[in-house]
Amino acid sequence: MSQTTITLLFLLFAVVSFILEKIPLGLTATIVALGLNLTNVLTVKETFAGYVNSNVILCVGMFVVGQALFETGMANKIGGIVTKFAKSEKILIIAIMLIVGIMSGFLSNTGTAAVLIPVVCGIADESGYSRSRLLMPLVFAAALGGNLSIIGAPGNLMGVNALEELGLSTSFFMYFVVIGCRLLPDKKVITEDAPEQTRDFSNVPKWKQAMSLIVLILVILAMIFENKIGIKIQVSACLGAVILVLAGVISEKEALKSIDLKVVLLFGGSLALASALEKTGAGTLIADKIVGIMGSNPSPIVLLLVIFVVTCVLTNFMSNTATTA
Repeated sequence: MSQTTITLLFLLFAVVSFILEKIPLGLTATIVALGLNLTNVLTVKETFAGYVNSNVILCVGMFVVGQALFETGMANKIGGIVTKFAKSEKILIIAIMLIVGIMSGFLSNTGTAAVLIPVVCGIADESGYSRSRLLMPLVFAAALGGNLSIIGAPGNLMGVNALEELGLSTSFFMYFVVIGCRLLPDKKVITEDAPEQTRDFSNVPKWKQAMSLIVLILVILAMIFENKIGIKIQVSACLGAVILVLAGVISEKEALKSIDLKVVLLFGGSLALASALEKTGAGTLIADKIVGIMGSNPSPIVLLLVIFVVTCVLTNFMSNTATTA
């Protein structure tokens, strides 16, 4: 069996496994990477190069920096600020979306939503507004906020990595979308049976909360002005993480726990598969087949539309990160 055929079979396995999710995403990517090595498609160095990719390091650093904001209660405090300024439901929705969108652009989307959902539920109960009308904007803002910057979501980093391999670069910020509120549901829920619980951060020193926010802001600024200060964004993220641990803002145990190994394994394994697709020519073969179906001189707009539609369809059956991979 040729190396091209072997690579295509592993690609098929990965896509089917990502859709079914019977096997964890990170484990699927790892199986593919190891399989490509055992079948001699990739060398050991090529197999594990993705796991030490600079964008993986960036992801790891930001996991720690973001977790410090959650562990100290600073994220919770930021979310609670909306109650002081919202005079109507519409203003409240806008405020929630802005805060959640911005936070999820630099922190974990899931972490941001998990921390702020109890806060927003409390706001809804106190204000008398429907929970569903406030929680839906929160969820949408968390998802869309991940597109604010290249570190907002793992899928962004994978796309940026592909651009870097082509010798292209992209800015720290990407884009942001604003959603209307007219189609939000208005479902009433009974809160007495299942009250929302929020963590008590009253015993956390204020200097820890302040430092977690200051370090995050400094890291973000360093990333924005990467070219001017001459420090790579990966280094800035790691420096921020090291400072927070050394200062005792977040413990080493909490820092290590914050690192999402699923993302690291998925990223590394997917890059190994991408390397095999390029090395064996399987990727070119697939591209040629797609272009061939569309004719000898397909329109770039049509190609872009096909990619867009296929991606949108796949993300309904598997995670955004897996689809990008």
